[in-house]
Amino acid sequence: MVTKKMNGVTFTKLINRYMRIEEIIKSVEEGINDPHIFKAVFMAGGPGSGKSFVAKKFLTGTGLKMVNSDEVFEHLMNKNDLPLEPDTIISPQGREQRDRAKVLTQKRKDTYIDGRLGLIIDGTGKDVMKIGKIKEELAKIGYDNMMLFVNTSEEVAQDRNTQRARSIPTELVTKMWKQVQDNIMKFQQMFSAGRFFVVDNSGGLEDPERAENFTKVNKSIDKFLIQPPTKRQAKQWIEDQKAKRSS
Repeated sequence: MVTKKMNGVTFTKLINRYMRIEEIIKSVEEGINDPHIFKAVFMAGGPGSGKSFVAKKFLTGTGLKMVNSDEVFEHLMNKNDLPLEPDTIISPQGREQRDRAKVLTQKRKDTYIDGRLGLIIDGTGKDVMKIGKIKEELAKIGYDNMMLFVNTSEEVAQDRNTQRARSIPTELVTKMWKQVQDNIMKFQQMFSAGRFFVVDNSGGLEDPERAENFTKVNKSIDKFLIQPPTKRQAKQWIEDQKAKRSS
């Protein structure tokens, strides 16, 4: 297949640029009508903490856009007939798919942010500086941010890891679990009062105390999401978009 060039730019790149512009326009259009515009919910928790379960429990039906490179990575691995096994994940082919997943996830996130859409930023929480940087970038353009820290015991994390299709070595689970535990206080200081919640996901909701915690957190999330944007930058952006539509 021959790829034509126009002034040094391939036709494929031009198409990609056009599609990117179309995606931005669509996201901006959606953003104006997004009920959770300028809201970002950060998810943190080590392997086996059950972030997916908690996200479904609290955030299903909200319309928030998920930013999660793991989902993209799993899709790419399956698409390339690569098994989600430890040896394959850390192999050159697995690392290549991981790098691709990160690039695609970043592009998706950029498109969502262009439209100021409500976001779920999903991660392990082991890199405090990275999360802090993303939080500050979002805050500068008007986003209100909160964090759901999904916690569990190391024993439960290890047990769940063995049951996952995408399991990792036990020593790595221990290392990451300790890293995430060390970061709880740092995240609590990073996010303002009423914007940081620890969810104990070590067991089922048959435990009354755990069930009460889930109910309390769920109400706090709902309150956060329905509150109109609070920052000046957000209000100005919304007014500017409305003015463009009416002109």
